[in-house]
Amino acid sequence: QVQLVESGGGLVQTGGSLRLSCAASGSIFSIRVMGWYRQAPGKQRELVATITSGGSTNYADSVKGRFTISRDNAENTFYLQMNSLKPEDTAVYYCKGLNPIGSWGQGTQVTVSS
Repeated sequence: QVQLVESGGGLVQTGGSLRLSCAASGSIFSIRVMGWYRQAPGKQRELVATITSGGSTNYADSVKGRFTISRDNAENTFYLQMNSLKPEDTAVYYCKGLNPIGSWGQGTQVTVSS
């Protein structure tokens, strides 16, 4: 099973940008659907964005127009470009294979200061 490792989180001011990376231990061709999730303190984990092997994307309403999910098959890496960040985007962000179902990684912390 391909393992995914998140990176790229950090502290940013409101309105700033971050790009999260999700590096795979092997080829991502086998990952037909991949998702980015986030979990804020005291809240349930929520699905933020998904991307298929064909490049089709979907976003939660809360991030639509601000976040962009992408994949680089040559680099075996998925990305989440986050623009116009808000304090409510503060959370630990995770990437996970949805088809086939993968395991949870350690996540990467994103903190947006007001």
